[in-house]
Amino acid sequence: MWILYSTAAVFVGFVLDLLFGDPSVWWHPVCLIGNLISRTEKFLRVRTAAKDTSDMAGYERLCGVFLTISVVIISMFVPLVLLIFAYLLHPIVGFILESLCCWFLLAAKCLYTESMKVCAALEKDGLEAGRYAVSMIVGRNTENLTEEGVVKAAVETVAENTSDGVIAPLFYMLIGGAPLGFFYKSINTLDSMTGYKNDKYINFGRFSAKSDDVVNFIPARISAFFMILAAFLLRFNYKNAVKIFIRDRKKHASPNSANTESVMAGALEIQLAGNAVYFDKLYEKPFIGDAIRPVERSDIEKSGRIMICTSILFAAVGFVLKGLILLCINMAETFIVM
Repeated sequence: MWILYSTAAVFVGFVLDLLFGDPSVWWHPVCLIGNLISRTEKFLRVRTAAKDTSDMAGYERLCGVFLTISVVIISMFVPLVLLIFAYLLHPIVGFILESLCCWFLLAAKCLYTESMKVCAALEKDGLEAGRYAVSMIVGRNTENLTEEGVVKAAVETVAENTSDGVIAPLFYMLIGGAPLGFFYKSINTLDSMTGYKNDKYINFGRFSAKSDDVVNFIPARISAFFMILAAFLLRFNYKNAVKIFIRDRKKHASPNSANTESVMAGALEIQLAGNAVYFDKLYEKPFIGDAIRPVERSDIEKSGRIMICTSILFAAVGFVLKGLILLCINMAETFIVM
């Protein structure tokens, strides 16, 4: 019975996210996870500074392992305990709490809204406003981006976060409800805060970055498949999306990011990626896709439509499969009792 309530809660959370977007409140679970990461990192940094060792890099990597494991355990254990108590109190109470948790873990409408702010800023207030708007959703330096660079950054973020912000957390919630969703989100948040290849995090954030690669491996490829299907349904160039996916899906330092970026580039018939500046350091990156046509502001809105359609398609298939699995389990239990 608990599994039925949990599955229904995931569905309600998904619908709430599509309708209302990610709630902006100080007690947002992901914000709390971020605060936990910051405080734990600060504690470990103090310990590292006081440590007299010849292998500082190795010690930092060890601290990074401790940071990741401790944050993941706490982030998953706390909601699990709260949900157990809520379901024991009453199934409806547990259902409501888990629905809210699932809502907080998804970001489809928020991703669409924030990306469209970039488009609106470019159209209304010009390049400087567009640079500022896109700086809110990307990690790269944006002050020297051209308009094409701003649009590409927004489209790339939508493509990458189709998996990270929607498909991946939904994938894990369909398997294990909100607790497994928090498991994923804690690792993803760790990577977004510490998974950089700069002097500060090259050792400290290594384990969190590798962990993020592992948990996103399957969802990234599922996302690419459903994104191709979305491109077909929305009448974008799905054949080119398949072509570019096969050719360019490995053109990224991450084993996962280029999967969705390559599909998006192919579907929109534009070229993404290329060199980018992060924390004032230039990173040379290969191009993804072919410049069949110039990048346009409208590509931001098009990428958002593909992202929303991809999310709905995956959710529909995911809930049907989960329903069939639960039905088979129920039939098996009935057969055993008989």
